[in-house]
Amino acid sequence: MSIELHHLRGFLALADERHFTRAAKRMNVSQPTLSRNIRRLEELLGRRLLERTTRQVALTSAGEGLYDQLSLLLPKLESALRLELHDEPFRIGFTWGFPTGWPQEAIARFEEETGLSVSAHRHNSSLAGVDRGDADLAILRGRITAPRTEVVTLLYERAIAAVSIRSELARREEIRWQEIADQNLVIDEVSGTTDLADWPRDHRPGVSVVCRNFDEWLEAVAANKGMGVVPEFVGRQHIHSFVSFLTIPDAPLIPLNLVYPRHGGHPLIPRFVALAQAAAATPPGTGPR
Repeated sequence: MSIELHHLRGFLALADERHFTRAAKRMNVSQPTLSRNIRRLEELLGRRLLERTTRQVALTSAGEGLYDQLSLLLPKLESALRLELHDEPFRIGFTWGFPTGWPQEAIARFEEETGLSVSAHRHNSSLAGVDRGDADLAILRGRITAPRTEVVTLLYERAIAAVSIRSELARREEIRWQEIADQNLVIDEVSGTTDLADWPRDHRPGVSVVCRNFDEWLEAVAANKGMGVVPEFVGRQHIHSFVSFLTIPDAPLIPLNLVYPRHGGHPLIPRFVALAQAAAATPPGTGPR
């Protein structure tokens, strides 16, 4: 019958107040809007619910019957729709290096708007738990190709080179991308952002060490087992006293993505994605647009 909750709420408010202006104020709508909603409700039910005069509003017998039923049923329905959310947080997965700035803004606005808490968990897996149902959405770097997932690229980060302070390269301030092809790399095969396919097939770096997480990768670079390529933010964090960083002026940019299930995911994923896109597009210190 296309009867919606705002029709029923408006009728109950008017039946209680017996006055359109007061009922409209209670519903936080304009008086014409409330009048249209009541007329629409009467049309859908095929019954007159109100006797309108210039001085008062009175319920018809049909209106009295509806009021008696709704005054009991509607509060129960609204109570049933107010789900307890605190036991089911929105779960964000990541593999390493949780970003700063836009995620915190997006999370704060998401929690404020939805009433749902957000928890972030580190997972040592390529999709940070999204593929196993352990995360509703993941923040991941690099080119992501995975079946049954959606990938939304929020922004691109510059790449820098990480070298041991014992390496001859540590005396330099920058290195060109093609120069790296003459070096040996430390690769994090689970969550790293280095893709050998970014170099020509006939001139690619060697791989000296293969790791399975960021901490192992960092220690291998610090021990001068090889060099690495990471997003620029890593160099700003002063993460290891035995690791130095070089700029790579011509390096490919590293995509930073939101990854989530294509089907059957959390119903609030689109809302978080929209907030994250808005926050990532807002320059720091300017506030939301």
